[in-house]
Amino acid sequence: MVIEQLISPTVPTLLITDTGSHALLLMEENNVSQLPVVQDDKYMALVRESDVLDWDKPESPLSMASFLTYHPAVFASGHPFEAMRVANQQNLSVLPVVDNENTYLGCITRDDLLKYITENSGVDSPGGIIVIELAPRDYSLSEIARICESEEVIITSAQVASNKLTGKIEVTLKTNRSDLQGLGASFERHNYIVKQIYGEHSQDDDLRGRYDLLMNYINM
Repeated sequence: MVIEQLISPTVPTLLITDTGSHALLLMEENNVSQLPVVQDDKYMALVRESDVLDWDKPESPLSMASFLTYHPAVFASGHPFEAMRVANQQNLSVLPVVDNENTYLGCITRDDLLKYITENSGVDSPGGIIVIELAPRDYSLSEIARICESEEVIITSAQVASNKLTGKIEVTLKTNRSDLQGLGASFERHNYIVKQIYGEHSQDDDLRGRYDLLMNYINM
């Protein structure tokens, strides 16, 4: 999938002849915090709600504003991950999409990106999550996958993040299995630190837990 496929048909555009007040009204009606300014099909700038609110002439046309120098955008042929990176760094509710000639093609909304993440990261599929920690020099996705395969667990998505405090990395694995206790034990045998496991215990674990509770009650 490319960024162009995520363009929303509902995000309006502004003209440089529109007033700041009109821009605020459109933002409120569409529940966004930014709107693009487009002139002759070319992307000019992204107007932020905060800039208009701080402007002392909101009834004037946007062409008179000094804040039309902000113009974040992504190329239509790029990957959605690039759009997520820019939207996150700039804290954007909408992100303009352009071609190589700066022709405005539309906007991607934050909701569209969230939907893409949900549908393409395995988050909405059944299965548990396990988080392991290791030194950067020890990271090997192929080795991690091999350990999962040895426990008959399939990785549906993987996220890697650096911990600036410890200097280590955390690998979050979304899997196709809910019971990950065996996988956690296998990672520990291979000297990985298992930080969290999110999933259901196996039926045997549940029966064992109930048996232990019963025995404790009998011995009271």
